[in-house]
Amino acid sequence: MISSTPEQAHVIERLAGVAAGSPIADALAKRAEIMELSQASHDAMLTPRAPGGLSHGLRAVLAARMAAWNGDEALAAHYHVLLDRSGERDVFADAASPTVGFEEFADRQLRAILRHADILSKAPREATRRDIEALKAAGVGEADIVRLAELTAFVNYQIRVMAGLRLLAAS
Repeated sequence: MISSTPEQAHVIERLAGVAAGSPIADALAKRAEIMELSQASHDAMLTPRAPGGLSHGLRAVLAARMAAWNGDEALAAHYHVLLDRSGERDVFADAASPTVGFEEFADRQLRAILRHADILSKAPREATRRDIEALKAAGVGEADIVRLAELTAFVNYQIRVMAGLRLLAAS
């Protein structure tokens, strides 16, 4: 398990570059509960006490891959730090790069998980029941399919919130 550290507090605000005392910081302070819940979701998705079949390292690599797909280098770097802390970099490092296609991995289960995360991140409307069946056929259990969907939804939410905060800060 990856332990939480002080620099993980409010990942969205920190990586979006929200300056203390700025109008955006003041607005977020008025919505502190949302930021607290977002941070709690981050911790629950990336470093749960019971990760099931999606290890902390796999979760970090999937999140880094999603962030890279969306061009968010700061968030991808954050997830690479979590991958390093997981001790699983040697197992998953290549999978973090969106330039490495899912079909290049020998492990059938990893291939299916990467493919599904890519679809949900890049073209969620194209996801079908067949994609779920492909995960099951690769040995991914139903609880882990739900965990994968939750992780993908959270990271994509995080990316969009951070993009919005950056746009507000730039205007």
